Amino acid sequence: METRELRYFVAVAEELHFGRAAQRLAMAQPPLSRAIQQLERRLGVVLLHRTARAIALTEAGSVLLREARTALDAVEAAERRTRRAAGDQPGVVLAAKAGASRELLSKLLDAYAAEPGSVAVEVMLCGPGEPESLLRTGRADVALLHRPYDTTAGFDTEDLHTEQQVVVLPKGHPLANRAHLSLVEVNAQTDLPLPRWPGRDGGHPDGPGPQVRDHTQLFQLIALGLACAVVPESLRDQLRDDHAIVPVPDAPAVTTVIAWPPHSRSKAVADLVRTATRL
Repeated sequence: METRELRYFVAVAEELHFGRAAQRLAMAQPPLSRAIQQLERRLGVVLLHRTARAIALTEAGSVLLREARTALDAVEAAERRTRRAAGDQPGVVLAAKAGASRELLSKLLDAYAAEPGSVAVEVMLCGPGEPESLLRTGRADVALLHRPYDTTAGFDTEDLHTEQQVVVLPKGHPLANRAHLSLVEVNAQTDLPLPRWPGRDGGHPDGPGPQVRDHTQLFQLIALGLACAVVPESLRDQLRDDHAIVPVPDAPAVTTVIAWPPHSRSKAVADLVRTATRL
């Protein structure tokens, strides 16, 4: 398969509409339709169920969408890392979620800067889910990720820190004085729905909760009594006096990891990882 074919298929699979996919690809619809049909014939499978009104992915199509995204990310990453390696100034790009692991990140940068032979570290602070994407597409050389929220499949990783989760409530809420809450009880709070974070395509899933893109926005919505959220306990230092937290013992523990591509041969990445594991 060619990368061009994979890009065509991903556009159609995400839009589920040939016209919109063709517009997104800046091409005419007939050659796009022919390209997908040729791909199906070559693979010997049906990728899309087509009717007069709708398009849906088959099971094979869902698998190819997942694999095609991974393959295109790998190609894009190879291009970016190759260009960066040819640059005049050595350095490493570290991606991290804004507001998360702040103390760890600060200590890591200070400790690495004190190492002999350290190079400049460009820190990219971004929204939830973005550090993983930046690492997969080659925009970052290394990232701080958080399982189970981030997917670490395909990366080499070292665990750095594990913590429990708490629910953040508006101050004065009837549940704010509880010693602990279960996930069932948290999900049952119809007056305080859980937030909806954007997916990989930038869209938000359906649901009653407010759409959010960062923790600043989320915590303001909670203070206004419009939402609640289950977050790692370390985020408590970002909360204000109009918030309350209650432990949620049955919520999955969150592990902060440092992740990098398994094929990386960068000495700077190796040194940064060693510094992180020492901390």
